[in-house]
Amino acid sequence: MLEVTLLGTGGMMPLPGRFLTSCMTRFNGSGLLIDCGEGTQVALRKSGLSCHDIDTICFTHYHGDHISGLPGLLLSIGNSERTEPVTLIGPPGLETVVNALRIIAPELPFELNFIELKEPVVSLELHGYRLEAFKARHNVTCYGYSQLISRAGKFDPDKAKKNNVPMCCWSRLQKGQVVEYEGRTFTQDMILGPERKGLKLTYCTDSRPTKLITEKAGGSDLFICEGMYGEKGSEAKAKEHSHMNYAEAATIAKNAGVKELWLTHYSPSLVRPEEFIDSAREIFPNTKTCKDGRTVTLHFEEE
Repeated sequence: MLEVTLLGTGGMMPLPGRFLTSCMTRFNGSGLLIDCGEGTQVALRKSGLSCHDIDTICFTHYHGDHISGLPGLLLSIGNSERTEPVTLIGPPGLETVVNALRIIAPELPFELNFIELKEPVVSLELHGYRLEAFKARHNVTCYGYSQLISRAGKFDPDKAKKNNVPMCCWSRLQKGQVVEYEGRTFTQDMILGPERKGLKLTYCTDSRPTKLITEKAGGSDLFICEGMYGEKGSEAKAKEHSHMNYAEAATIAKNAGVKELWLTHYSPSLVRPEEFIDSAREIFPNTKTCKDGRTVTLHFEEE
């Protein structure tokens, strides 16, 4: 299962009750943070989450509302007695930007590893899941992210017997181990059926709609997308500022065949995002406007 918490839903500037952009996921003891706007530390505490388990931090881009909370968060991670490395991922310039911010957080008890994104699509294997970064279209270089968790096929005893896999190896193979036994090498694919449907989360803010976003969001169980503006007729304003409105986000969700759409990254002028929800639901019915702290646990499909 994958736990998703939308920590901050604000764009540009924080408001009372609305922190700046941040989202955290938890899977199998691993914590992934996407963006780190002002207020992220407080939002974590309000949601009952620990910064100690954050091992990966991704940045969509380097505007202040997406990264201004990083120095304080790094200090808090250090104060949580974490000593394991933390991986930072983002567009070109990542290490330069982070090191500049670290002037006020120079000493950390853990190592920082940097992965700068230089291709339109980058796929990474991290902590038991696949992270796919894809280029968005903003007024600076910007990326969206998909987190994909695969699910192995069911154990097939007939297949195991057909492949002459000894029963004493079955348990270890089901755990993903490669087993050497009596001069032979046995692998998991020798005892399992076809791979089952996994889980997919896609997150994208600060972008105009693009074909690549629709492609990479395809089939997501949850699509978290910016809805900077809610009212109908706001397309020109969204285009001018390289953002999306509700209808544009909903159109991506519909065309991508996602299960559910969460809107986030609201303009400060959008005080009550729920008032404009119909402009999205007319296009994609399973759309939700979100407040800080909204959480869901995504489960594998029952069989």
